[in-house]
Amino acid sequence: MRRVVITGIGLISPLGNDLESTWAGLLAGKSGAGPTTLFDTTDFATKFACEVKGWTETSARYFDKRELKHLDRFLQFGVAAGMMAVEDAGLGTKVPEAHQDRWGSYVGAGLSGVRTIEDTLAAAKVKGPRHGFSPYFVTDIITNEVPGMIAIRTGATGPNFSHVSACATGAHSIGEAMRTIRHGYADGMIAGGCEATITVLGVGGFNAMRAMSTRNDDPMHASRPFDNDRDGFVIGEGAGVLVLEELEYAKRRGARIYGELLGYAANCDAHHVAAPAPEHKGAQACFKLCLDDAKLDLTKVMYINAHGTSTDLNDKNETFAVKKVFGEHARKLAMSSTKSMTGHTLGAAGGIEAGITALAIARGVLPPTTNYTTPDPECDLDYVPNHAREVRVDYAMSNSFGFGGTNAAMIVARYNGD
Repeated sequence: MRRVVITGIGLISPLGNDLESTWAGLLAGKSGAGPTTLFDTTDFATKFACEVKGWTETSARYFDKRELKHLDRFLQFGVAAGMMAVEDAGLGTKVPEAHQDRWGSYVGAGLSGVRTIEDTLAAAKVKGPRHGFSPYFVTDIITNEVPGMIAIRTGATGPNFSHVSACATGAHSIGEAMRTIRHGYADGMIAGGCEATITVLGVGGFNAMRAMSTRNDDPMHASRPFDNDRDGFVIGEGAGVLVLEELEYAKRRGARIYGELLGYAANCDAHHVAAPAPEHKGAQACFKLCLDDAKLDLTKVMYINAHGTSTDLNDKNETFAVKKVFGEHARKLAMSSTKSMTGHTLGAAGGIEAGITALAIARGVLPPTTNYTTPDPECDLDYVPNHAREVRVDYAMSNSFGFGGTNAAMIVARYNGD
């Protein structure tokens, strides 16, 4: 079986518009939350979000003015993060010309083109169907335009499509890209997730489900995974995209390696359209499958980047699943939720958090779970509360779960050159 390594990371988050600013924000325990500016929230139960800031300045690096006039925000995030990852991998803006057919891209989104749909419907009501629609409408709402546009820019003519699996989208995209390389269909893949649903429809829908925090008087402390006073997730936006390569291919071109993607698993609860199965039995099975795929003894895992949404059911069920699978070792490992700072970026979360997990291993620092002040008796593990922790970790797991009962888990390992 061919080995797969991570050689590039592109991050756009509520903490920063690149890898280093996002990482610095995480280690500082910075909150990306604040009053919503992307639409009028007067009549909404939730009036705050984790928005990407200063995007106008950053977007000019990756798109011309004509593109920015029509490209939906999720497309901008996904394509830009993909190009950041390619640049970070030392490839410039193009994959190796002699091997273009051996490079591909899997980047997805949970809900794509929501703002474009809202704006187009409003325009069509005023101008009518003949004048209210942009010729770009269809291409601006199709999810697979993200990997398609990345391919156009990089010349990657290999496997190219989008996985759409709610909040597990980014993780599934990366995991399936790993399998694509493992089984010889590609030597390099650009993979991850993106999202931009801080809109009337996005926030209105989640408010109707009573899934979001309504702590409007204190947005910066609203996302509090595993804390007893949590009252729902805080919606975020952004993108996380990785460059994956077959190990020997990466070594031949002298690539810098963040870590090895050692294991991946995906399954389904088959229980409910939104709620996790009792005791998160689907997640338990997914963890075991992931450990088996990595051929790794569970006692080797020392850090878990949790799905940790700051909702009642997810946090206690994820904790239960970790304790059930890892047994006594669960008390020895660290588990943090970076959603306490980025908010829940939905389809982008798995991509962002896979990148964070790789950085935690490569740089020897675990990001904290912020806003952890009142322990929940049912959430009683080491959540790296409130402050980053310097510690060497050789193996880490990243968890992602999504509506429809879909689950994903990945294991990242330190690469020591052997």
